[in-house]
Amino acid sequence: MKNLRDAEKLAKEMISIGKLAGRETVCVLTNMDEPLGNNVGNSLEVKEAIEALNGSIAEDVRKVVLELGSYMLVLAGITNELKKAKEMLNENLQNGKAYNKFMELVKMQGGDVTYLSDLENFEESQYIEPIYSEKTGYIYSIDAKDIGKLACSLGAGRVRKEDKIDPSVGVVLLKKIGDYVRKDEEIAYLHINNPEQLDSAKENIKNIIKIRKEKVEPLKTIIKIIK
Repeated sequence: MKNLRDAEKLAKEMISIGKLAGRETVCVLTNMDEPLGNNVGNSLEVKEAIEALNGSIAEDVRKVVLELGSYMLVLAGITNELKKAKEMLNENLQNGKAYNKFMELVKMQGGDVTYLSDLENFEESQYIEPIYSEKTGYIYSIDAKDIGKLACSLGAGRVRKEDKIDPSVGVVLLKKIGDYVRKDEEIAYLHINNPEQLDSAKENIKNIIKIRKEKVEPLKTIIKIIK
């Protein structure tokens, strides 16, 4: 949703539908002003998810996973305490159970689990181009929609329905809103297969990742819980 008011309205409608179905419903409003996690692109996001299930998880992703997961455990009657539920989820992210369950699910559906055990099996893009900050300061904006459009233009999504998706291309962000960066510091990587797109994509992402001198607070990942 584009704003908090519309998100709250949708949440209340979803809760009403849940009540009609005889199901307790909880809505978690999360911030999407910047991309969640670091990777944008098909294979890039799958690899990030696999790493997350192995315990190497971006902090904003962890917050969303634990918040959603803890309510799911409480609603399912596994525990009646959110704190206990989060502890259980955290433990399974660290002890390998989450990753092993994912392996089991992929295997049962006929998937190739060698991709899960060795991320080098994923095809890499031909060009991986680092993006450097052009000034020193604090990142105050990384528009998630614009990053999505950029990744789509590289082939990660379809502009037209007949377009072919390239699973290897996309964007890797090294910084978040509120992070301090120095001039010439790496802030992102572009994964590209078409060299003709390189210059325009570099210019585009530099315009998307905005930096200013004044200190910026990190975004609040969980905005509101509606029950």
